[in-house]
Amino acid sequence: MIGVLLLLLLLLPLFLYIAAPQVRKMLSSGVCTSTVQLPGKVAVVTGANTGIGKETAKELAQRGARVYLACRDVQKGELVAREIQIMTGNQQVLVRKLDLADTKSIRAFAKDFLAEEKHLHILINNAGVMMCPYSKTADGFEMHMGVNHLGHFLLTHLLLEKLKESAPSRVVTVSSLAHHLGRIHFHNLQGEKFYNAGLAYCHSKLANILFTQELARRLKGSGVTAYSVHPGTVNSELVRHSWFMKWMWWLFSFFIKTPQQGAQTSLYCAVTEGLEILSGHHFSDCSVAWVSAQARNETIARRLWDVSCDLLGIPMD
Repeated sequence: MIGVLLLLLLLLPLFLYIAAPQVRKMLSSGVCTSTVQLPGKVAVVTGANTGIGKETAKELAQRGARVYLACRDVQKGELVAREIQIMTGNQQVLVRKLDLADTKSIRAFAKDFLAEEKHLHILINNAGVMMCPYSKTADGFEMHMGVNHLGHFLLTHLLLEKLKESAPSRVVTVSSLAHHLGRIHFHNLQGEKFYNAGLAYCHSKLANILFTQELARRLKGSGVTAYSVHPGTVNSELVRHSWFMKWMWWLFSFFIKTPQQGAQTSLYCAVTEGLEILSGHHFSDCSVAWVSAQARNETIARRLWDVSCDLLGIPMD
């Protein structure tokens, strides 16, 4: 038995090498083919200094949009902005400080943006954390739920009137296939009673989908539409907190999307014409994707909305 396992381990790299071209072709099947140009449009992309966010920002800039890179690391963001400017020829790529783990930073970003810009047409809620050791945000929220869900919930709320004034406009929130393992434990949202780093990520990704669906329901008829996306399994810095995931990503690197490939569905939902009738839907590989039963539960979505408002001090309507 041990001999068989060793043989399989020895043959695995060969199999991956042989299968790589076919797998790469499969992974790149979801491509945004829209040729829509965005001159005069304004976009905000969170976590745009690396990975999918960087590639999404670059694609939007390539199409002529004025793009704000909303980043925690401003110095790194400035380097990325300069890189995008050189690659696209678009000088309207700006960097602003945004730490989604601190509501004061979120409010400061929104206040400055609203004072600086008259319009906002595209908001990409892209930033996220994954498999963090247990920790809390500056406001005492469990890190995954605080950054991935509550941070973007507050940011979207603060920018919502500008999005309405700029309609037609769109909100795209990056979720994950991992939402299928997620549950919203209202009695343990902050992970104080029990905590698992992997599941905490899954719970927050489920929250992203529920948020998108409830947002779309509330915005019906406003000209603002909302979409959640699964980018695929992407080679990015998201797995930086887990040595096991880093090892898995390395082992199966032939099967993993590049950040450019991973950005395609976000871009698709941000720019593709005629997508308004699908507001509230979840997308993967530039197509509508199936979500879990939990993610389709309107009661949970509405309760999560109300609880989120309460935690963030937002008046409930």
